[in-house]
Amino acid sequence: MNNRSIFLIGYMGCGKTHTGTRLSKKYGMEFIDLDAYIENRFHKTIPQIFEERGEEGFRKLERAMLEEVCAFENVIISTGGGAACFFDNIDLMNQSGETVYLKASPEGLFKFLKDGKATRPLLKDKSDDELLAFIGEALAKREPFYMQAKHVIDSMDESDVLFDELLK
Repeated sequence: MNNRSIFLIGYMGCGKTHTGTRLSKKYGMEFIDLDAYIENRFHKTIPQIFEERGEEGFRKLERAMLEEVCAFENVIISTGGGAACFFDNIDLMNQSGETVYLKASPEGLFKFLKDGKATRPLLKDKSDDELLAFIGEALAKREPFYMQAKHVIDSMDESDVLFDELLK
């Protein structure tokens, strides 16, 4: 196997952590969830960091931690939903490894996110209709960044054909 890093990008709820965990076991690679990495390094939750530093402060911190994990080899990295959309983060990830966008429809994301919205600060106070509209609008803004990934797959596709090819 080559010294490869794979970055999983996409909107919250598209299955980045699930896919990364599954692939890391299958291919014997370390899995890093970037949000968990940040929380462990700073001993605070992402919502606490957002509250203390604001979104701009969080995004700067996220960028610094992304630069750090980009130096690792043979890892699968799940990024936060917004990571690919700030600074030149998508370019950095594309230069550092393979990027895979786990594409999902707003309706598919809604089905997953509606049950866990209480734990996600951006979603917790929204009705179902507001949540679906929010997801659709946010996804439309982020899609141009996500589509810069080297590979795009359906988030519901659990076949590993692409990953078998990338990791052979």
